[in-house]
This record gives sequence, C-alpha cells and structure tokens, in this order.
Amino acid sequence: MDLGLTLAPLRRGPADPTFRPAPDGAVWRTTRTPEGPGTLRVTANMAGGTVEAQAWGSGAQWLLDTLPDLLGAQDGPEAFTPRHRLLATTLHRRPGLRLTRTGLVMESLIPSILEQKVTTNEAYRAWRLLVRQYGEPAPGPAVPGREPRMYVMPDARTWAGIPSWDWHRAGVDGKRSATVLRAVRVAPRLEEASAMVPEDACRRLELIPGIGPWTSAETVQRSNGAPDAVSVGDYHLPGVIGHALGDNRDADDTEMLRLLEPYAGQRHRAVRLILLSGHTPPRRAPRMSVRDIAGL
Repeated sequence: MDLGLTLAPLRRGPADPTFRPAPDGAVWRTTRTPEGPGTLRVTANMAGGTVEAQAWGSGAQWLLDTLPDLLGAQDGPEAFTPRHRLLATTLHRRPGLRLTRTGLVMESLIPSILEQKVTTNEAYRAWRLLVRQYGEPAPGPAVPGREPRMYVMPDARTWAGIPSWDWHRAGVDGKRSATVLRAVRVAPRLEEASAMVPEDACRRLELIPGIGPWTSAETVQRSNGAPDAVSVGDYHLPGVIGHALGDNRDADDTEMLRLLEPYAGQRHRAVRLILLSGHTPPRRAPRMSVRDIAGL
C-alpha cells in the first residue's frame, strides 16, 4: 500500500487547507465526520508493512475506526487484469495503488461541484478561500514545518449561510454556488449514499439539479471507493484515454467508454493507472483560460 498514492485523490491542490503531506513522510488530513471535526495523521512503514495513526478532535475515534477503509481495506486490486502493455507496466511500477473509501460524501461532493466547467486552478482557489474563511481551525497540533495552519471544512449550515458576494470573491459563479446550496440543504440524505452500492449512490446524488454523471462519479470514487466509476463529461479525460489505449487523442466519451470496456468493473482503476503512467497526448492548444469573475 502506497500511502501517498492512495490518499492523493483527497487533496485539492498543493495548498489545500484540509490535506497536507509533511516533511517526515506523514500525511495529515482534516474532515468533518458524523461525530464532528477531526484531524488525522497517518504514517506508513513500507518495509515493515505497518501503518500508524493519530487523531484529534471530536471526530478522532471515527477517523481511527474507519482508517482501514480509507487506506483501501475494502478495495480488491486482485480483480484487475491489465489487458494493455501500458497498464501492465504501470501496475508493475506502482503496485501500491489502493482505492480509498472515505465514507463521507459532502467533503468530496462540494469540491467536485466547484470543479465543474472551470480550470483546476480556479476550483482549487475557490475551495481554499472558502474553507479558510468559513471553516474552523483543525484540532490537534500544527503540521511541523508547514504553514499556514490547516482547517476543517464548514458544516452544512455554514455553507448554506455564505453570502453571494463571498462566493463571487472566490470566483464561484451562481450556477455552481446554487448547486452547493441545494446539496447542503439535504446533506444528511446525501451522506447516506456512502453506504450504498456506487450505482445507487450516483442516482441519489443526481437527484439534485446541477449534479450530473461527472460530479457524482468524482464523488463516489472517493466516498464509496467505486472501482468502476468513470468521470464521463470530463474536458480532457477522453483524449487521454483515447491516446493511451487507441492512439486517438480526439476520442469522445463514447469512444472512451468503448476502449474501457475490457476493464468493466474496474474502469476507474484503469483510468488511475493510465494517468499515473504519464502517457498523455502532447498539448496542441493553450490551456483553458481562467475566468476572473471576482473582479467583475
């Protein structure tokens, strides 16, 4: 089990106030559990095959109880059979990949909504600003050698109370902020999706206007550890998969799903391995431009 590789999907950018790798190799993470806010510190001894964890806050015991799932205890990597040389090579080089399962929906759903139809940097900035402004300081000690301090994401009531001008200052347009507000109003019902099979969980999330297949897949990949959830509707992913598996950088979603058919049941793992391989098509056009709505 590769600790950094397994937990990497939970990090929303290098300055994410809820996730931080430490100089000593530990991974620090904050979240809002059913028992309250908590901070988790995890270290892994690859040679000895051991993991150690400490937790603080009212959610500390919940974080420790669910640590095995977070590190992929319910994942079944042995079910994956590589059918392309690229995936076989990547799997050999990165054998420690496990699919995390947080058991928490809102912590992945809200940043996924913020990532809809904008550049990654825009979404990371919005998440960072809103969590620092409306979240609460993380319980426990500060991460050694790292600044600024970590924060726990706001609760549903606080998200619902963010005024429109602060969404605007964070660069979040009305459509995305309205989707977040609709979601947090039914947060307890959405959190129930973490105990469902991924297909049912996606259907539950997609009952909320503004949440489609891309957002639900991005969420259940993390909350449910869904090995087959594919982020259909992604701006870049079809071209990456098409280039890697079919030498077709112009592939669309339909072609991407066709190429992933041999990995039915494990398509998300196949995508993770392709992205880890670094075998992506060279850029032919400038990056999507950043929209600065905060200055309007």
